Order: sequence, then C-alpha cells, then structure tokens
Amino acid sequence: MTSNWAAFAAAEPEFARTVEERFGGFTHHVLATLRGDGSPRTSGLEVRFLNGELWFGMMPGSVKALDLRRDPRFALQANPGPGTGMGGGDVRIGGRAVEVDDPLIRAAYVEEVEPPQPFHLFRAELTEVVRTRVEDDTYLVVDVWSPGAPVRTVRRT
Repeated sequence: MTSNWAAFAAAEPEFARTVEERFGGFTHHVLATLRGDGSPRTSGLEVRFLNGELWFGMMPGSVKALDLRRDPRFALQANPGPGTGMGGGDVRIGGRAVEVDDPLIRAAYVEEVEPPQPFHLFRAELTEVVRTRVEDDTYLVVDVWSPGAPVRTVRRT
C-alpha cells in the first residue's frame, strides 16, 4: 500500500510538519536507490514538497534516475546537519518513485521550482515515514507511519 504526501499530511499533520521542517533545514539529502544487481546506491538529492506531493528532480541520464526507472523503490534520509545534535531527530522516508511525463504537471513544477533543463521528475508514493530521536537524554524514540495505519511509537532505554 502506498500514499502520497497529502494523504500522509492529512492523516498525521504534526508528524508531516516535523518531517518537512527537517528536510527544509538543508538543501541536500541522501537518496538510496537499487542498482541493476540489487546492491544499494546512495546519491545526494534536493527534494520539494509542493501541491500535496513529494518531488525529486534529477539531471537527465543520472544513475539515480536510471535506477528509479528500473526499480522505483527508494529510501530518502534528511540531512542530519552538522555535529551530533540532529535537532529534530533523524527522518527517513521510504517508498516508490513514479516518473512524471505529463506536460501540464511538469510545466507547473518548472514554474514553481525553475530547475535546469532538461530533467527527470519523480513523484513519491510513500510506504513508510520514520523519525528517530532521543527524548529526555534517556529514551530512543522511533515513530513509524505506514499508509492505512496510525503512527506507531517505540521507546527504548
């Protein structure tokens, strides 16, 4: 089961705001894709939250775009920032990337973002959103959301 960003934000607005804030704190994040042989590949990436969707724009022919065309599964991790504080926690999103070829949708994205041309455009279908943080300097707290289910929180000492 997958969900778009708008459905996640409607189901869990506070969690969605936290995730967007973490991604908004830095420009570059880490995208994990799968190579043809099934091994992981990590790449830097900029993301956008626009019109109820999570978007990935990529240079034409980039290996991460080719990976996603072959196998759309991805994991995306927000830049943790400098030092060890990770203010706001560690945030990750898992899902499937759907390439967008519709000229009207692409035109709206270009108008909003002004990416270098040409480019690949992918829309994220979410399968999981995870936030890991330390609470009261004592507990490791992991919040996990999946489509169709409420947030599950696990605390460890």
